[in-house]
Amino acid sequence: MFTRTSMEIQTDFIFCSGAATQVLKVGSSHLPSGEDVLLLIIPGNPGVVGFYQTFMQTLHGMLGYPVWAVSHAGHCAPPDSMDMVEDAAAAARRDVFGLDGQVRHKLAFLQNHVPRGTRLVLLGHSIGCYMILEMMKRDPELKVLKAVMLFPTIERMSQTPQGRVLTPLLCQLRYLAYLPLLLLSLLPERLASLLVRLAFSSVAVLDPCVLRPSVELLRRGCAGRSAGFRRCLQPVLFAAVHRSHKSATEPLEKVAAYSPEITEMSLQRQSDPAAAASVWVGPKQN
Repeated sequence: MFTRTSMEIQTDFIFCSGAATQVLKVGSSHLPSGEDVLLLIIPGNPGVVGFYQTFMQTLHGMLGYPVWAVSHAGHCAPPDSMDMVEDAAAAARRDVFGLDGQVRHKLAFLQNHVPRGTRLVLLGHSIGCYMILEMMKRDPELKVLKAVMLFPTIERMSQTPQGRVLTPLLCQLRYLAYLPLLLLSLLPERLASLLVRLAFSSVAVLDPCVLRPSVELLRRGCAGRSAGFRRCLQPVLFAAVHRSHKSATEPLEKVAAYSPEITEMSLQRQSDPAAAASVWVGPKQN
């Protein structure tokens, strides 16, 4: 395991399900068996956890509980001394970079790195919400206090306006993007940083924590990872169409969603996800 430590954020690089995985931790970096609550973030797509640093610090500052975020398998920039996979043939057989493999990857992380009795608040973003629902369905023994859906991508994605655009792009035109992505990955870091800053120049208030992950996403394995992103998203566009309403919302009392445009599902709304987490688990008592 490779570890980078700062004053507030600890970054670990581990192999999980045989694939390189980045884990960000705020608060306790190692959970003793007596630690009763862990807030765990399952990211969207791409599953780069660096984008969530400020959110993690805010949650930990409000509640006092440890907050972790686990990247999707292969959606990280590991140290040069660490390969992206332990065994390429085994990773291909298990399809660890596909949607089903990513769900199994998160369950393996919980099994191997989180004490079994830990009570969990699972926070999913976008496609991470879909993964959390699948995790709860496949392992009903997980001690989940609440599953928080932040801008969820759960079902009928191919029928949404964005889905109608993305579906043909992912299915027929994806190979056209590989060459420009490969060229972008070859850019010097200084030039890549300049392009990223230009891309975000129209954002009035920019969180500085998004710059470094954006540059790494652009430079390190960008072309290779694009296939992984597509493989993670494409099955949802089709398989999720057939998800039953019951499986998408059960158990209802453990699921809460935050999105300005949730209209199809009868999920509890919250105006502030950080405040909502405070209501569900309460601030940690010293």
